[in-house]
Amino acid sequence: QVQLLESGGGLVQAGGSLRLSCVASGSIFTINDMAWYRQAAGNQRELVATINILGKTTYADSVKGRFTISRDNAKNTVFLQMNSLKPEDTAVYYCNADITTRTGPGGAFDAQPYWGQGTHLTVSS
Repeated sequence: QVQLLESGGGLVQAGGSLRLSCVASGSIFTINDMAWYRQAAGNQRELVATINILGKTTYADSVKGRFTISRDNAKNTVFLQMNSLKPEDTAVYYCNADITTRTGPGGAFDAQPYWGQGTHLTVSS
């Protein structure tokens, strides 16, 4: 069983900064791509940033230059540093990871995407 647990959300004023964290736990063999998504009220979930196992990153245009995604492979953790926050960044932020698990030594591999439960960010104007 694999779980993703996000933390770090909260209330911040416009122009402020916040860092989100997401820790993966369970029977993990390897974690491939990791990403942050967000979903504002009444909107569809959108991709914010991605990072692959080698550290290559991509960003949505709306957050380029303000957000930085990073990961600590030894700790199965992905971070999202958010600077110069705007009210339109208000959303529930979800962690996503492509994780390969293995059912014990010599067992079968299974790769699938996993989601965290989400952490709320509110940016006040």
